This record gives sequence, C-alpha cells and structure tokens, in this order.
Amino acid sequence: MNRKAAVRRVGALVLAVNVLLVAAKGAVWWATGSLAVGSEAVNSLADVAYSAVVVAGLYLTTRPPDFSHPHGHERIEPFVSLFVAVGVFAAGGAVLWSAATSVLSGEIAASTGPIALGVLGGTAAIKYGLYRYCLRVAERRRSPAIRATALDNRIDVLTATAALIGVAGANAGYPVLDPIAASAVALGILYTGYEIVEDNVDYLVGSAPPEDLRSEIVRRALAHPDVEGAHDVIAHYVGPEIDVSLHIEVEGDRTLRETHAIETEIVEAIRDLEEVDDVFVHVDPKELGEWKEDDEVGRLVGGSSR
Repeated sequence: MNRKAAVRRVGALVLAVNVLLVAAKGAVWWATGSLAVGSEAVNSLADVAYSAVVVAGLYLTTRPPDFSHPHGHERIEPFVSLFVAVGVFAAGGAVLWSAATSVLSGEIAASTGPIALGVLGGTAAIKYGLYRYCLRVAERRRSPAIRATALDNRIDVLTATAALIGVAGANAGYPVLDPIAASAVALGILYTGYEIVEDNVDYLVGSAPPEDLRSEIVRRALAHPDVEGAHDVIAHYVGPEIDVSLHIEVEGDRTLRETHAIETEIVEAIRDLEEVDDVFVHVDPKELGEWKEDDEVGRLVGGSSR
C-alpha cells in the first residue's frame, strides 16, 4: 500500500472509532452522571473533531505535486497537527473547568453499576490498539499528523484508566475520586497537546534533523572516492522532509562531465535516505582556494572533514 492510501486509511479508521466511542460514552454519561465518564466523552468529542480535520488534511497532503506545489503537499501536515493540538488544549481546559467547579460547588455525581466501568475499560483497550497501529504507520510513512494521532490515542489509554479508577472509587463510596479522576484526565489531555506542539515546531521553523542522520549525510558525501572533503553542510526540515545543501571538495583537473557525474552520484546517495527530499551540492575545485576545515563536519564523522 502506498503512502497516500495508508495515511488516508488511518484517518478514516480513527474517525470511525472515535464516533462510536463518543456515542457510547455520551450514553453512559447521560445515564450515570459520572464526571469521569463525562470528561472522557468530551475527550472523545474532541477526538471526533480533530479526526475530521485530520482526514481532510491528509486528503490535501497526499495529493500529487502540481504547478503551485512542485514538491507535493506534505508540508501541510505540521499545520494539521497543530490544529489537532488546539482542539486537544480546548478539550483539556473544558474538562478541568468542569471538574474544578464540581468540587468547589460540592455537587458531585457518582455513577453506579458496571456499565461505566465497562465502557472505560473498553475504551482503554481500543485506544491502545489504535495507538500501536497509528504509531507503526506514522514511523513507516513519516507522517507528523498520524504521529499526533498516535500520541493522542496513547494518552487516551492513560486517561481512560484514570477515569476507570475514579468511577471505581466513586462506586466504592468515595465520590470525590470521580472529579479527581476527571482532573487527571484533563491534565493528560493538556500534556498531549504539548507533545503534539513540541513534535511539530521543528518541522515549521526549519530545525536541523537528528545528529545521527546528519552524520550519515556527511559520510555518504565523503564516501565518494573523488571527494577530498566537505564543508558548509546544512540539513534542515522543510515540513516533515529534509533539504540538504553542502560543498564538496574535488581536484581541479576534473572535466566538466566528470564533475557533473560526481555531483549527481552524491545527490543520489544522499537522496536515497528516506527522510531526505532535496539535495543541493556545490563543487569547489582545489585551485580556487575554497577548501577549508569544517569542525562540525569533523565532529559528525569523528575525525577530519577530509
């Protein structure tokens, strides 16, 4: 299955599951009045909203390149993820407000019966399955939007468990545990929003990729038998993909055809890295006096830049 079909399938699946969960939790909340279940219903409602946005966003990001977007539309994905984060923050704030006002007013509703326990336990199990599935697809397809979805599902496992503890405590005669659990759910939701923002800021501000990837980029350039050294290596995120530019040093007696072949081989070697999109190589002949030691390149390869 190609990237386009894979990420769209994930978005549709998550949306369908979240619609079913919000219906189930909403019904239990209506029947029991449990704040913990209610907070989970709000969380799932937020999940439905962002899932719809993710589905629409993934449709846009998986469209083929066109005249206006010659590199494709993948760079939209970090913005989709940040929209998810905004929804997550709003949901977390709403749940925390509800729990706090309930405790302060003294109007605490405790649920009775096993139905609330069942829906929360089922939620934890379903969300764990979605978390593992989404994370696997996100890593394989390098999709920040799907990764944001995976993180949300991971925290949903923890918040559903917290809500489950709150409902169990309320049924055992400690109703104050219900809003306390709802508060834990809210904090978990807010933390998820923070994680999503943290993951996607690097994509939007053009941060450097991890050091092991930068090291591999330099090694591939220096591995060419006709390259004497490298300097001014720059790798940075453009959306979820990486653009690379670097200077390579070659002997000046090479013909234009030979130099072009060297440049092409290095571009192809670096572009073979799954995370890399574009590679720009500048060739410095020795006679121009532009060869220089680059401490950063030497550090990345554990020695000299030559």
